[in-house]
Amino acid sequence: MKRSVLVWGGVVAVGVAWMMLAKQPPVAVEVMTVGTGKVEHIVANTRAGTVTACQRSRLSLPIGGQIDRILVKENDRVKEDQLLMVLWNRDRQARLEQAEAFLNSARLEREGICVSAQLDRRESNRLKGLVSRGLVSTDLADKAATKAQASDFQCQAAKAREEEAGAAFSLAKASLDQTRLYAPFDGMVAEVTGEVGEYSTPSPPGVATPPAIDLLTNDCHYVIAPIDEVDAADIRQGMPVRITMDAFRDQQFAGRVRRVAPYILDFEKQARTVDVEVDFEAEALEQLNLLAGYSADVEIIIEIREDALKIPTELLIEENKVMMLDSEGVLKLHLVTTGIGNWRETEIITGLSAGDQIVSSLGLPGVEVGKNAQVSDKASDAGND
Repeated sequence: MKRSVLVWGGVVAVGVAWMMLAKQPPVAVEVMTVGTGKVEHIVANTRAGTVTACQRSRLSLPIGGQIDRILVKENDRVKEDQLLMVLWNRDRQARLEQAEAFLNSARLEREGICVSAQLDRRESNRLKGLVSRGLVSTDLADKAATKAQASDFQCQAAKAREEEAGAAFSLAKASLDQTRLYAPFDGMVAEVTGEVGEYSTPSPPGVATPPAIDLLTNDCHYVIAPIDEVDAADIRQGMPVRITMDAFRDQQFAGRVRRVAPYILDFEKQARTVDVEVDFEAEALEQLNLLAGYSADVEIIIEIREDALKIPTELLIEENKVMMLDSEGVLKLHLVTTGIGNWRETEIITGLSAGDQIVSSLGLPGVEVGKNAQVSDKASDAGND
């Protein structure tokens, strides 16, 4: 008796629960109409990229010494081969003047010896002609020829001494140039380290010290951005790029891939990436006053499909399904085949047609497969751009 009462009680409870659920109103869902438009296959950087000057040199002198003159200041524009900084060098200047004097002395000595050698050669030739006519003895002519030959050797030795003096002069000049810092290219002085009278020390191998002059180009920049190794194989030189920077919010700038690094960067506890360099298009540079070091993001456009059937990527479920209302007002999953896409939009190859409606309010409570639903007043369009 008790068992039958319990059974009937359970049946009644299930029936009441079913009736309560059946009486629940359908879930209000928002839908989106599938449309057509442009879809891009995009590859983006994994971490923030950096705006980099086309040329940047952290210049240091090859020797240490006391700073004698600083000829530029920060933000100065300089030309290639312009003198920037000079160390105290009066000792080297004196050695250069000494070497120049030795060179001049050697040159004059060589000219005097070689003039005498020419005279001896002419005298030898004259006596040789007189011997054939019997006017001069052969012995005298031989002595003149020997003297002329010796004078020629002395002239050659004088030329060698002049070359030696010239090399010593070049060495002294090179030694003096070690105390002078020149600009290797046209640019702007970003930073000057040191003051007149202070000791400037060159950077030893493996030890980072501040440069004497930090020089960079201020009219030529590009972006270096890390791209995940998975996407690296798709990137080619010359591909179009969209560039965005925090310093220029709500603006996009056109660019082109200039270089893809030939190796993968492997840092501990970080994803493996490849550095991609992106040039700004000329018209983009005209709009900007760029500073080296700006953070930048890039979107490399791998492929473009025009008039493609597309939906927002966020509406894909498990990468190949969308949620739709069937004819009975029940939420169902619908299988689709996707093509190219990005985090904003995805191309639909099969499974949908233009004008179909898919559920766009996936995150709302109660929006689940198998639930009764009805379309709310809100609707949007997923294409026709």
